[in-house]
Amino acid sequence: MDDMEHSSSCSAPGEFSFEGEVRTIEITDDFSALDGEVEKRLNQMVPIPHVPRINGEIPSVDEATSDHQRLLDRLQLYELVELKVQGDGNCQFRALSDQFYRTPEHHKFVRQQVVDQLKSHPEIYEGYVPMAYDEYFSEKLSKCGEWGDHVTLQAAADSVCSSLFKF
Repeated sequence: MDDMEHSSSCSAPGEFSFEGEVRTIEITDDFSALDGEVEKRLNQMVPIPHVPRINGEIPSVDEATSDHQRLLDRLQLYELVELKVQGDGNCQFRALSDQFYRTPEHHKFVRQQVVDQLKSHPEIYEGYVPMAYDEYFSEKLSKCGEWGDHVTLQAAADSVCSSLFKF
C-alpha cells in the first residue's frame, strides 16, 4: 500500500496503531448531553418514504438542487445540520471520521480501518467491487485522495459493528 501501512486493532478505547506508531485520540469536549438529545430524537424518528434511484447519468443542476433540498428538509425535521467536509477525494472518510471522532482529521486512520475490514473479509465484499479485488486496493483504496464508494461505506459500518461486539 502506498500511503498507508497495516494497523493493528485498538488496544484501549481511543488508542490505536497507525503507520507504526501508537496514537491516542482524545475527545476534549463533553458531548454527553448532546449525544443524549440526539439519541432521543433518533429513537423518535418517523420513517420518511424513500424511493431509491439508479445512478445512470450525472443529474442535472435542477435534480441535484432538488435532492440537496430534500436532504436539508429531512435534516431539519430531525433537528440535525449538514456539515460540509473538504472535497479532496477523502470526503467519505472525513465524514466518517467526524462521526466517529468528532473531527474529520482522522480520515487516514478511518480509511485504514476500512481497508483492513475489506482485506479481512473478501468473501463478503468482492462481489460488489467493479474490478479485480486486488486492483481495488492497489489502484484505488489504499491511496489517500481516492473516493470511497458503497463498498467502503458498508465495510466502515461492518467494522464499527464488529468492534462493538468484541470482548
